[in-house]
Amino acid sequence: MKGDAPPGPSCCPAPNTAQDLRPVEGREADEELAALAKAIAHPARVQILRILARKTSCICGDIVDELPLAQSTVSQHLKILKEAGLVRGEVDGPRVCYCIEPAALRRLKALVGGL
Repeated sequence: MKGDAPPGPSCCPAPNTAQDLRPVEGREADEELAALAKAIAHPARVQILRILARKTSCICGDIVDELPLAQSTVSQHLKILKEAGLVRGEVDGPRVCYCIEPAALRRLKALVGGL
């Protein structure tokens, strides 16, 4: 399938596997949840997260192939997700390789679960 990463190492850096012991309640947690919720508050960004969660790595062109959006629009959505820390991206020659940030996704789930 087009967009699947080839066997071998991913072009994204290793994910952060450290346990997150921060509280899921309180002012700081509420602000963090609000910022993450704002980052995923568009259906296209939710779709991008779902696409990246299914893959070990992905280049922007592959994401564009799966969405009915222009390259520039997808790039803007990726920028928002990256700024929120939900996605990592690394330049790999002429490509930009994007991956989900598992620690941020776990944190989002924990914050939502704390509601």
